[in-house]
Amino acid sequence: MDLDEVEILLVEDNETDAELTIRALKRKNLTNKLVWVKDGAEALEFLFATGTYSDRNREGLPRLILLDLRMPKVDGLEVLQRIKADDKTKKIPVVVLTSSKEDKDIVESYKLGVNSYVSKPVEFDEFTQAISTLGLYWMLLNKPPE
Repeated sequence: MDLDEVEILLVEDNETDAELTIRALKRKNLTNKLVWVKDGAEALEFLFATGTYSDRNREGLPRLILLDLRMPKVDGLEVLQRIKADDKTKKIPVVVLTSSKEDKDIVESYKLGVNSYVSKPVEFDEFTQAISTLGLYWMLLNKPPE
């Protein structure tokens, strides 16, 4: 896959959750241009074309970022803050997809400019339905700014 044509960037350190998310999106044919990164540091390298991704064209930004909060190296709130602070990335819709239901995480995410905050359902069927709905809305129905 050409890393300059990514539509969905999945930032998730839990392999099981990532696989379930990818499987749910695949059912709706939304994974052709998906990249999965396993921590916040890798997400920032991808978005800003540094480190491992320094050969990537920084202009090729995803249409949607699915972002976990609890991650090693750089947590999701710091990733969100960096995305929304940069003129090139601030318009990318970011959906926090996390197991955290803590008010402080929800409030802080919205303060930093998150577009949506979704707590991961525990039940498999609910989880896959939530991911499918998210993918369809953000990739097919939502109209991003040019």
